[in-house]
Amino acid sequence: MTRPEDVQISKFLSLILRHKPDAVGITLDEHGWADVDALLAGLSRTEPCDFSRLERIVAEDEKQRYSFNEDHTLLRANQGHSIPVDVELEPLTPPPALYHGTGEKYVASIESQGLLPKSRLYVHLSADVETATQVGARHGKPVVYRVDSEKMAEKGYAFFRSVNGVWLTKCAPREFLERVD
Repeated sequence: MTRPEDVQISKFLSLILRHKPDAVGITLDEHGWADVDALLAGLSRTEPCDFSRLERIVAEDEKQRYSFNEDHTLLRANQGHSIPVDVELEPLTPPPALYHGTGEKYVASIESQGLLPKSRLYVHLSADVETATQVGARHGKPVVYRVDSEKMAEKGYAFFRSVNGVWLTKCAPREFLERVD
């Protein structure tokens, strides 16, 4: 679990690695990797952050949002990007059903358009209702949709699983969704 003294910098790290690397004057490569030395220099402009603190933040992140490369010279977010990067995920056969948690305020849009990535590259799906409910609760009163991932895969939709276990797909059309109550 992220330590209270690391919460602010962890949130900033998420912003940098998923959406705005230029906020600290760095660039990500085509696979979303940031040079750790440049990242630390950029982060330290706002709040002191050394390599051991960065390693601790990555290791203790409850959602496992980040990954180092083998020699810890590069760091990237595992998913959730709004900037175009290829995090090198291989297509996988999904389980028969996956779940998407959202807030009640998004139901009308989902009921008419299905699940769309909006500002992100992928729709995020959970392997179980409990996790999807927790995700949905971050957006108000939670609503969970069951995604018939088996039928989607049969129709040619690609699925990926990030390093931290989140399932990803480009979209989930309405005909593959069923609200779970």
